[in-house]
Amino acid sequence: MRSSIGRLIALLVLFLALTGCSGHYPTDPHGTLEHVTDGELRVGVSHSPPETDLGPNPPTGTEVDLVRQYAETVNAHVTWTPGGEEDLVKQLKNGHLDLVIGGLTEDSPWDTEVGITRGYAESTDEFGDTRKHVMAVRNGENAFLMDLEAFLADHGGRS
Repeated sequence: MRSSIGRLIALLVLFLALTGCSGHYPTDPHGTLEHVTDGELRVGVSHSPPETDLGPNPPTGTEVDLVRQYAETVNAHVTWTPGGEEDLVKQLKNGHLDLVIGGLTEDSPWDTEVGITRGYAESTDEFGDTRKHVMAVRNGENAFLMDLEAFLADHGGRS
């Protein structure tokens, strides 16, 4: 009896080890990183100068520049969708966008609805408070989030 239980445990451990090694982690349930690599990066952008400015066409600003630089690293063409934060977050949640930018900060009210990057840049607001800037991705798209965060860690900075 004892050897049967031991063999069963050994087989279970082997099975778990083999199945754990077969996947790539982290993963994107909706395939965002795979979709944007050598493809299209769909970015929602709200007006929040100097990070994002919707005045000219296409948008400009420090975050817009970062997104363009990131897109180059994954060989993606950027498609911009201007709008208000609420509408853009809804589009992100529904999979119509891959990324949302526009002066979002780490205390964003959207952090329970979408994935938020770590703070990659700091600025001081008109009251002298430090703000840490973030970008938003679709919830669960961890490979995309990690790839973007690695880029931002190297290229982010002071806004």
